[in-house]
Amino acid sequence: MMEVISGIIILLGSFFILVSAIGLIRMPDLFTRMSATTKASTLGVGLVLLGTALFWQDIGISARAIIIVSFIFLTAPVAAHIIGRAAYFDKVPLWDKTKVDELKGRYDEKSHELKSKED
Repeated sequence: MMEVISGIIILLGSFFILVSAIGLIRMPDLFTRMSATTKASTLGVGLVLLGTALFWQDIGISARAIIIVSFIFLTAPVAAHIIGRAAYFDKVPLWDKTKVDELKGRYDEKSHELKSKED
């Protein structure tokens, strides 16, 4: 029974990784591609590792899976944020149908600081 549950979780994780790959190809600009890949692939890898830990039911494998998932959950959003911010400040063009640009006019290019909405 545990093999079936872990197999379903691994297949679900693989599906999210596939969605991430499709999002990387189909999204129109860097920022939406980064959003799709970061969210879907993080969830997908987490589910695959969870399914692997459930399948093997070994403390060593489970500990490694938890450490890897924790590391990915902590680093992937931070890395995506830093890459997106650097791309925005480097003036990578937004998709032409983007409706809201909350950072426009709030970035000081000399000091590299963002002004708050209240300033």
